[in-house]
Order: sequence, then C-alpha cells, then structure tokens
Amino acid sequence: MKSVVFDAFGSPRKVLRVEERPLPEPGAGQVRIKLVLSPIHNHDLMIVTGHYGFKPPLPHVPGTEALGVVDRLGEGVTNLKVGHRVTGGGSATWAEYYLGNAAALVPVPDSVDDATACQLVSMPLSAWRLLGELQVEAGDWIAQNAANGAVGKVIAKLAAERGVRVLNIVRREAAVAELAAEGIGDAVSSEHADWQDRARAITGGAPIKRALDSVAGRASDELMDLVAEEGWLISFGALSGRPVQINADNLLFKRAVVKGFWAAKPSTFHTPEQIRGALIEFVGKAARGELKLPIAEVFPLDQAAEAAEASNVAGRAGKIALRGS
Repeated sequence: MKSVVFDAFGSPRKVLRVEERPLPEPGAGQVRIKLVLSPIHNHDLMIVTGHYGFKPPLPHVPGTEALGVVDRLGEGVTNLKVGHRVTGGGSATWAEYYLGNAAALVPVPDSVDDATACQLVSMPLSAWRLLGELQVEAGDWIAQNAANGAVGKVIAKLAAERGVRVLNIVRREAAVAELAAEGIGDAVSSEHADWQDRARAITGGAPIKRALDSVAGRASDELMDLVAEEGWLISFGALSGRPVQINADNLLFKRAVVKGFWAAKPSTFHTPEQIRGALIEFVGKAARGELKLPIAEVFPLDQAAEAAEASNVAGRAGKIALRGS
C-alpha cells in the first residue's frame, strides 16, 4: 500500500514522500481501516517539522485523524463490522490503510458528508474540552481570536448552547459576515484601529473572564487588554509563528493567569468515557445537519508535500485533506 512517510524532521515540502509499505495487521482490540479522507491539521505539520510536544521515532507515517471504512477486525472486536464507515482519532492515517483502536472509533451514518466526518475529533473535541476547562457559567463572557477557524466556530456554537457569551475576534471584516452567515454573532474585526473599543461596546462593558489565544505574538497582549481582573488567558496556538507577548502591567496589575492548553494531554476534567460520548454527540449533530466542517481542497497521497504547502495558505474556506485510493 501507499504511505506518506518522512525520515527527517523539516519542511513538509522537502521531507514528505510516498513509499510502498506492507499492509498493517490489526492486533487485539484493533481494526484495519481503508482511508477515505484525512485532514491536515496544524499539529500534523508541527510533528513533521519537529516542533510539536513530542517527536516520534523515524521514519514516521504522519496523520492523526481520518474517516475510513473498516477492512479487517482484530481479535476481540465486537462493536464494529467490516464495511462500517468510522471516524475517530488514529495514527499513521496518511496511508491507504491504517489501524485504529476499536473502542475509540464511532460509526458514521451515510447522511454525514465525508468532509465533516473526517474532522469530528481534533477540532470539535478540542473545543468541547477547552470550554469545559474554562470554568465559566451561563451569562459569563469569554473572548477568542481566530474565531472564524473550525475550533472557534465550534466553541461559539457550544458556548451558545450553554448560555456563555463569546466575543469573536477575526482579522478581516469579511470574516464577520462569514460568521454571521453561520449564525455566529458578537464578532469584531481587528483590522479596524478602534476594534477594542468596538469589542467593549459589544459586551456592554461586562467583564471578560477568559480569553482563548490561537495567534500569539502581539495578539496575546491585545486579548489581555480585554480580560477582566483575575481573568485567564489560555494559549491554544501560535498562528503568527511568534511567542506569546504580554506586557507586564497587563499581567501584574490584573493578577491575570496565563495557561497553556494541549489536547493531546489527558484531561483532568473529562474521562475517556465522556470524551467518547462527546464524539458520539458530534456525530449526531453532523447527522442532523447542525455541524458542518468544510474541506477546501483534496489531494492524493502522492501529493502530500503539495497538500502541506496548501495548508499554509491564509484565508482557506476549510481544511486541506488527503484521500485514499
């Protein structure tokens, strides 16, 4: 079978290649899955460059999430059948076939489109876990930048279900309209010089207890400007490619808390059973048309390097994905 692989950490354009590898055989509790679509996430590319929270042994087949069809059952698997269309976290998913832990996989009905079905783990579950760890209640305000990203949209919708208010910060005025078209309001574009004043007008001066920072750089301090005394700023990403920057007066005089969030770490707020239950809930939302996650472009496995480059293009209308044969 074809597999994307890299032998050294570096630019995906330079190190990703395709090679023929033996079909993997499922062990006890595993299933072998034929790939349909695997999205390219930021953390996938960070793993390739060697800048993620762990470095896998090399050579390594990347890919951490996919939609596929069960091809073979390992010993003891009773919850799935050959032919089941499944989603769930995985490893080495950028290949024509990959292995998955049967207990962590969830069948997906045919009514859920492939683009949404292949993205129901990393981003929705990260948003769900983040919201749970913020320790906010109905009526509280939180703020987030990069609000027009997939995680941002899910956070806004989940928060609304819980009565939590969200100030959504984007970088383009057009993105405000894009969010509104999906039923997400309370948005402001940072392209305006007075955007923070506009943000305070949206909240009516109510305290913003938590802020989610996916950009880093100067954006971190701009978010902290809005945070109330003893509020939290949670660093979730670094789309700017720069370190978190926060002025001392913003941090000290507010007695603010700065925390990091990494979805790969076990949660102290959610059990594995709750996480699986949330995934089942997301599948249900997708089946009812309440959750759609677009794919901007699909590449074959042998164009993985080109797909990785496409993932770095700003303003995409969705993720880039790799398809099976």
